[in-house]
This record gives sequence, C-alpha cells and structure tokens, in this order.
Amino acid sequence: MNKIQASNPFFENYATPHGAVPFDRIKTEHYEPAIREGIRRQNEEIDAIICNPETPTFDNTIVPYEKSGELLHRANTVFGNLLSAETSDELQELAKEIMPLMSEHQNNISLNEELFARIKGVYEQREKENLDPEQSKLLEDIYTGFVRNGANLEGEAKEKYRELCRELSLLTLQFSENSLKETNDYQLVLTDQAQLTGLPESAVDAAAETAKEKGVEGWVFTLQAPSFDPFMIHAENRELRRELYMAYNTKCTHDNACNNLEIVKKIVNTHMEIAHLMGYDNFAEYNLQERMAQNSEAVYKLLNQLLEAYMPAARQEVAEVQALAREEQGEDFVLMPWDWGYYSQRLKDRKFNINDEMLRPYFELGKVKEGVFGLATRLYGITFKENADIPVYHKDVKAYEVFDKDGTYLAVLYTDFHPRAGKRSGAWMTSYKGQWIEPETGENSRPHVSIVMNFTKPTKSKPALLTFGEVETFLHEFGHSLHEIFANTTYESLSGTNVYWDFVELPSQLMENFAIEKEFLHTFARHYQTGELIPDELMQRIVDSSNFNVAYACLRQVSFGLLDMAWYTRNTPFEGDVKAYEKKAWEKTQILSTVEETCMSTQFSHIFAGGYSAGYYSYKWAEVLDADAFSLFKQKGIFNPEVAESFRKNILSKGGTEHPTTLYKRFRGQEPTIDALLIRNGIKK
Repeated sequence: MNKIQASNPFFENYATPHGAVPFDRIKTEHYEPAIREGIRRQNEEIDAIICNPETPTFDNTIVPYEKSGELLHRANTVFGNLLSAETSDELQELAKEIMPLMSEHQNNISLNEELFARIKGVYEQREKENLDPEQSKLLEDIYTGFVRNGANLEGEAKEKYRELCRELSLLTLQFSENSLKETNDYQLVLTDQAQLTGLPESAVDAAAETAKEKGVEGWVFTLQAPSFDPFMIHAENRELRRELYMAYNTKCTHDNACNNLEIVKKIVNTHMEIAHLMGYDNFAEYNLQERMAQNSEAVYKLLNQLLEAYMPAARQEVAEVQALAREEQGEDFVLMPWDWGYYSQRLKDRKFNINDEMLRPYFELGKVKEGVFGLATRLYGITFKENADIPVYHKDVKAYEVFDKDGTYLAVLYTDFHPRAGKRSGAWMTSYKGQWIEPETGENSRPHVSIVMNFTKPTKSKPALLTFGEVETFLHEFGHSLHEIFANTTYESLSGTNVYWDFVELPSQLMENFAIEKEFLHTFARHYQTGELIPDELMQRIVDSSNFNVAYACLRQVSFGLLDMAWYTRNTPFEGDVKAYEKKAWEKTQILSTVEETCMSTQFSHIFAGGYSAGYYSYKWAEVLDADAFSLFKQKGIFNPEVAESFRKNILSKGGTEHPTTLYKRFRGQEPTIDALLIRNGIKK
C-alpha cells in the first residue's frame, strides 16, 4: 500500500495553487486504492469515536464525525464528478465496483449501532450542551440523517435496507450509462443540401464540424441540445423533424442493451421498499420530510395551483400556433409535438420579429462570460482572474481565482462549456471542495466550484455564439456557484448548496431574471464582428417576447412534477406498462397530441438517477421564491448593493445553518406568495 500511495496524488497535500485538484497527475488506476484506503481510514476514525470512554458530547462525538473521511471524500468527489463531466469506458467499469463499495460503506456507518448510540446520547442531552444555532442544526441534521438512513432498524430490516441501497446504487448507475450511450450512439446523417432548408448557418456549420469529427460525409445532427434544438426549431423538412424527435423521445425504450423500462420499475419499487422499511406510506412522504414542502399535499397544491392558473393561457398559446400552422399547411393540418418548436418560432418571428439567430451574434461566449462575471462584480464587488497554473481535467476547461471586494481570496471556479462524448447532457454546478472554518485556528478553508454546460461550440469560421436560452442557463448555473463561493459556515456539511432541495434552486433561478434586464444586457451584448451594442429595439423585443408561450412551458414543468409524484407516491409495487402509466400521470397537462411510442421516464435522469426523486416540483417551488425575491431587486434597483448584500448575507453565505423559511423571511421580510410569479409571467395583472 505504501508503494501505491507514494505515486498516488490523492495521498499527498496537493502542491497546486490553493490546493486545487491535480487533474494533470490523476490516472484511472489511482481512484480505487485511494477510495479503499479512504474507507479504511474513516472506519478507524469512527472506531476512535466509539471507543472514547468519555460521555458523548458535541465536541468528542459530533465534531470528529463531521470531520471524518477526508481522504475518501477527496478521491470520491473527483471520481464522481468526472464520471459526469469527462467519463470513459474504464471509469464507467470502475464505477460498477466503486458505487456498491461506497453504498456498503455508507450503510456500515449509518447502521453502526454503537456510533448511533453516542450520537443519540448527544441529541437527547442537547439542552445541556449550550450549543449555538449552527451547532444545533449540525447535531439535528446528523441525528435525523442516521434515523432516515435506517439507524433505528433492527435485524432483518437492517440487512434488507443494506441490500436495497446496494441495488439502488447499481440501478441508477446503469440508468445513467444507458441514457448517455443512447444519446452518443445516435446520429442523423444528411448528405443532400436540400434537407438543410430553414436551418441557420450556425447549425449547418456545427453539423459539418460534427460530420468531420465522426469521419462521415455531409452533415451530422445529434441528440445533444446544441444540435437537436436548432434542428427542431428551424428545419423545414417535417419528416426529418419527426425522425429526430422520435429518436430523442424514445431513448432507452428500444429492444437493446440500453433499454431502461425495467430499470425504471426496479428503481421505483426499490424506493418504495425503502420508504416502507422506514415506516412511511410511500417514498414521497419519506423524502419530503426534509424539504420546505414537507408533504405531498403541499406539492400537489402548488402543481394544481399552477395548472389552474396557466392552463387557459396555455390553451390559447397552442391555438395560436395551430392557427399559424393551418394557415401555412391547410385546415386539415394537425400540430404534432415535432411541429411545436418550428411553428412556435415562426409565430414568435411574426409577433416579435426575434429568434436565436438574430441574437447569437451579440452573445459571443467570451463576452457573455465577461457580462456574467461583471454582474457578480457589480452586485457583490467580487472579481475573477484566470490562473493557468491551476490544473484542469480537459483542455476546454478554464480555472479562475475569485477575490472578494476587499481583495481577499474567495474560491476557485472552473468553467466547462462545450459538449463532448465523455460528458453527460444538460448543465450543472458541482464542487471539488467545500467550505468550512477550522475551529482551532479560525482559518476559513475556501471552496472549489465547477460549472458544467453543453453550449454551442465554436466552428472554423465563428466563435461560440450562444442562444438566449444558453445565456439563461449560464446565469442559472452561475447562481448555484455563487451559493458555494459565498459559503461562510463553520461546518462543511452545512455550507453552500447543502440546503433543502426545494430551496437550492432559489439562487440559480434568481440570476436568470437578469437575462431580460436592459441594464444588464447593455454591459456585454455586443456584435462579435462589429462591436456594435445590441440595439435598443432588439433588446425591447427580447423583453416583449420573454413571456412568449410561458404558460405552455409552465405546464411542461408541471407535467414533469406530476410524473415524478405519480412514480413516488405509489404504495404498491409497479409491474405495469411504464409508457401507459406515464401518459395517465400527466394527461391533464397535455394539450398537444401524445405519441404512443414516446417515453420520458426512461431518460428522466433527474428523478431516476439524479437525486430529484419526489423532488422535481422544486424548480417551480423555487420559481415562486425567485420571482418574489427578484421583485425586491426590481423595486429597489436591479443592481442595488444593499439588496444584493442582504441576499448574500441572509441566503448565499448561510447554507443550511438554519431552516430556509427563516433565512428567506430574514431577507425578504415576508412569506413568499405565488402572486409575483403570476405577475412576472403576465398571467395576473
């Protein structure tokens, strides 16, 4: 082991700026030894807590437990993050060993009766400990975490819990692998230029680049968003739109090794079994105990409120798009899902004379990055400086040092913008190192954060020119990163985004509001060739069109929330038809015709492999919060430093140290209501 450790970077104090991960030195063979040794060391640390002859206290039990597992956390964090951002066949094979190993280790800790007895002892005597609010919250979280992870189970139930957790870790890994493989394996190869009619030059250039990369003639379109979305919006060839739509919306339903239909059933049933073991009627009730919503009634109340408020407007939106399609194609034309993007865009062009291709030249990625970073500077006084000495895991990744308004170092921020074969689809924020304060020295150990996206790539003739939606995505993930960057808590497990899942989207969605603010766009939106500032009348069209088809988009999110809840409020095993169940679950939200072969569930990674099980409603829950919160910025001025400082102080820096409702009311001075969202979307005057 010593020989292995000598050449393994995970066993060293990283000799890099700010102790950043030495990606340039980490090899696949380094993960397993570091993780196995990390498990061994944490077991020793747990044993030391258990064997302490003194009466359990916060200082001799809770603090050492919180600090245990440093090596394991270090190695497993890098491994888990790269499994999403820069994976390989070797990493995915290794994951099949590592994930059950980690699941078993976590269960060994959470089901350790002697450890739980000490933690419970501290919890039951907490009134005598004279704890501050943050210490109290840490104790409560750790105690509750153990209970929720089966610490009170006995005998066969405890062993059953272990078995279910092992099974779930493998099922979710397989689900993700299948989805990634289906996405990467598909390509629509076009060789006739006439098939490209309607597509913007940027999409054609990108498809030509993809064809060249794949060694084929012509143009290649994929299921990655920067390729798929422009095709569905602009391609005139309806049959090709249908072909691409069906490829995307039947992912992991085919008769091959990547089929997820049975895996969906197994994941749902395993979650249900875990909930029953814990004494809950269904997984949603179990999961929502640790959310702002607290129970499924509150979730359904929100989803049904939104459904009722937005359905009339959504029907009107669909009727308008249908009318335009029939005007162009004849009275018998039936609008299908693969027509929605195309005819919606044509209607948007007619009503507002605006589309992504008009806007792209003003959203060159480098300028957008300057604008987003500049927004944080203007709001909070922080600055960003690229540091090429900080190692990165791929040549496309950039690393920045973040400095506070007084010049002190705040964080490391990695940016990773473009799609590639080893990266899963979508966009996310993650951390390589959390924030905490060393109690003995008072040293504030700062976070290392990464934002990962799949934006339009540069071509031979053009830099990366973003769609407006990609600008919003950048702001969203950057908002998450600010939650980490400003973290300022004593304990790592309470810092940054370690908050309730229906609260975690508030900082990210709040930032999206700036995308339609002229004052913000004026700071960076310049034509990439001429340097001309985005014209006022074009900017006004962005504002005017910001609520275009907003009700239909809301119902789409509500439909996903209802589907999620339908799967996880079950109290009997599911053995039926996944596609039929899905269509029944969300039928009251569907306005367009549904297509029998399609299936969302088999590729719905958020709820089957991404931690949003019985939690997808969180996006709409947080949207209510962000609309209410941003109304204060609008009232006081969108760059108002006092409002921004209050948001930083009361929300961003606090992490999970207090209940989110307490934090929100401290910032806003009131409970949130749905009214601000309805007003912002033009549903309510």
